[in-house]
Amino acid sequence: MELDHTFTVSAVPDVAWRLFLDLERVAPCLPGAVLDHVDGTSFSGRVMVKVGAVRMSYQGAGTVTRDEAARTMLLDLAGRESRGGGTAAATVSATLTADPAGTRVLVHTELDLTGRPAQFGRGILAEVGDRIIQQFTSRLEETLNSAGTIAPESAPDAVDVGAAVLPVLLKKIALPAVVIVAAAAALGALRRRR
Repeated sequence: MELDHTFTVSAVPDVAWRLFLDLERVAPCLPGAVLDHVDGTSFSGRVMVKVGAVRMSYQGAGTVTRDEAARTMLLDLAGRESRGGGTAAATVSATLTADPAGTRVLVHTELDLTGRPAQFGRGILAEVGDRIIQQFTSRLEETLNSAGTIAPESAPDAVDVGAAVLPVLLKKIALPAVVIVAAAAALGALRRRR
């Protein structure tokens, strides 16, 4: 599955690029993520995801490739659910360009999921991705506007996928529910006429 997101941060491209080069400063901006180890272009970490009362934890590793001239980063990520058989693999490219408001970041993700989250489908995963990008952008702005970093969490709050999934599910069932109610009302009216 492929997902595309765009967001803008209020920093000139050179400043934003320097921040993106520092995985230890950027990783805590991602909701539910903890960066455990960085060694050059390789890293490992954890992500907590919550769907309703169900929590899923993924352990994973990745590599980062940077193109300074094009201000592009490529992340290759792979993880496995700590309890359960689910897996996640992603290739994420981020390109930073100048924007009147600061720096525009174009993110393209190729995502492959197995296990429970794979059941949600593209529409719901796109909504979840939008919510995560909004939270990430907000935290990234905090980091850019402060002299330090957002403190890494040893046990961060899980990304609440359920909060993003519920509105999408309600939209999907709204039309069928209206049709069912209208059909029931029409049948009731016909029965009363007879």
